[in-house]
Amino acid sequence: MTASFPASQANERLANVQLRIRAAAQQAGRDPGEIALLAVSKLLHSDRIRELYSAGQRAFGENYLQEAEAKVAELSDLRDIEWHLIGPLQSNKTRGVAETMHWVHSVDRLKIAERLSAQRSANLAPLNLCVQVNISGEDSKSGVAPNEALALVDAVSRLPQVRLRGLMGMPEPGIGEAATRAQFLMLQSLFIAAKAKVPGIDTLSMGMSDDLEIAVACGSTMVRVGTALFGARPAN
Repeated sequence: MTASFPASQANERLANVQLRIRAAAQQAGRDPGEIALLAVSKLLHSDRIRELYSAGQRAFGENYLQEAEAKVAELSDLRDIEWHLIGPLQSNKTRGVAETMHWVHSVDRLKIAERLSAQRSANLAPLNLCVQVNISGEDSKSGVAPNEALALVDAVSRLPQVRLRGLMGMPEPGIGEAATRAQFLMLQSLFIAAKAKVPGIDTLSMGMSDDLEIAVACGSTMVRVGTALFGARPAN
């Protein structure tokens, strides 16, 4: 995990990303307040999270349960921090996720959602879920097929102790702006259909450091940003 950087740099990086989001929203004729920022903190030391938290950021995304659990414990004094699992979730890891996370963006099977529902304590607020859609069609990517997404949305929305918030997706990398936009628009179309099917759906999780402007133009309500906030990180 990487070492810390000066608090002034954390403030500057956060302000720059927030400025990009505001500019993209204004360009698209949208209210910038509709777009949440999720700081992707995987493979980073807890001190880096604490620095960005001190700068005003509250929502942080992790890919790996074991790493996330350690950070949740180390940062337990930050009472209003919000933890999101954004990486693929195996069925044998659902209990830990149900016990520690506030959000899961990577639900791609009903079995996963059912386990999260059953393992979420009644003493906790419902676990916020997003259905991950494989909009790129890559075999290496997790996610439900687009033509199966709405059926999964319907099934997940009926489970107790979880709250279906929306959809998440990632475009194929390196395909250019036009193709990226087309994949984002596919997910936006599914999001609109999902909202019509399930009242209360409000989250379209798409867009990262390199393509957040395109994502915002295509209706994203939550961008997942790592490199632009923290700089380069070690390979996992």
